Amino acid sequence: MSAFLVVDTNIHNSEKYEEYKKLAKPIAEQYGGIYRVRGGKIDVRESELWQPTRIVIIEFPDVKSAQAFVDSKEYAQVKHIRHDNAECTLFIVDGG
Repeated sequence: MSAFLVVDTNIHNSEKYEEYKKLAKPIAEQYGGIYRVRGGKIDVRESELWQPTRIVIIEFPDVKSAQAFVDSKEYAQVKHIRHDNAECTLFIVDGG
């Protein structure tokens, strides 16, 4: 059953963040990740809990694959670029 990694990102340094995107995408793909949404226009209709900024959604074959990507040694080597140049909320949701 599919799982989705969802990230809401407020980017502070676009140039550095582009570097992160180039490095992170092939790592996600190694773990079966398919980018479904990558920063498209957001049409917020209700926002009682949160106001999204920039949404990325990556579909994985299952929760374990999504967790393996986030926890991988390969991703650990690049996620600091995201942390240094953006504020994020990242979560994994079961596609159940």
